[in-house]
Amino acid sequence: MVQIEESKNLGSAVLFGNIAIFIIAIVSSLFFSLLLSFTSLQEASLQHVITAVSFVALFAGGFIAGGKGKQKGWLLGGITGLLYSLIIFLFQYLGHDRLFDGEQIIYHTCYILICMMGGILGVNVKGKSS
Repeated sequence: MVQIEESKNLGSAVLFGNIAIFIIAIVSSLFFSLLLSFTSLQEASLQHVITAVSFVALFAGGFIAGGKGKQKGWLLGGITGLLYSLIIFLFQYLGHDRLFDGEQIIYHTCYILICMMGGILGVNVKGKSS
């Protein structure tokens, strides 16, 4: 019975982490699309900023997953990042009929690692205050 409760807790932590990632991604996408539409900025000039925001979103998602799970932050962060990458892969493959290329594999590997770091910090920061 304890194992089932622990699995539910870990699953909900990963779910909350992914929801946070997608909320941050949607809000930042809206912001950047408005910025590109109503200013003279070009997409190429914002590429590094958008990449940085992506890393912050994944770190925050891992942090939230680790804080909700309260244990095994590296695992929660890794699963959160892996689930995010899987969802993006499915959207890209099913919607655009494209696989990940080499550059995207590197980005998503880094996303998973950043998410793991966020999970580790989330467990340690949230664990001490509870």
